[in-house]
Amino acid sequence: VQLQASGGGLVQAGGSLSLSCRATGRTSSNNGMGWFRRAPGKEREFVAGIDWSGGRKYYTDSVKGRSAISREKGKSTVTLQMNSLQAEDTAVYYCAVALGSVVPRDPSGYRYWGQGTLVTVSS
Repeated sequence: VQLQASGGGLVQAGGSLSLSCRATGRTSSNNGMGWFRRAPGKEREFVAGIDWSGGRKYYTDSVKGRSAISREKGKSTVTLQMNSLQAEDTAVYYCAVALGSVVPRDPSGYRYWGQGTLVTVSS
């Protein structure tokens, strides 16, 4: 299974970005998918996740209200729209496929990981 993430880049504070991730190979569309990020000097953290149906969505508090994760039901492509970006959002963002249909916040609950896409927010 391979995950291809795209959409990162340089954006000014207050701006928006849309990150996309597509999983290919022998992957099940019944798995939850998530986005994590690792900022310089910090540990990897959960950002957002979505279950297999797209009906349940989860966000970390720092992005809640200004981000939206989506996927087509049963598809292995997930999009994360991030608005009102702040310098604290600067990080490498990783998408991942969960072990099952649920969406854990712990990285150990994910089986496959993408290579990461860098988001830099300038203030």
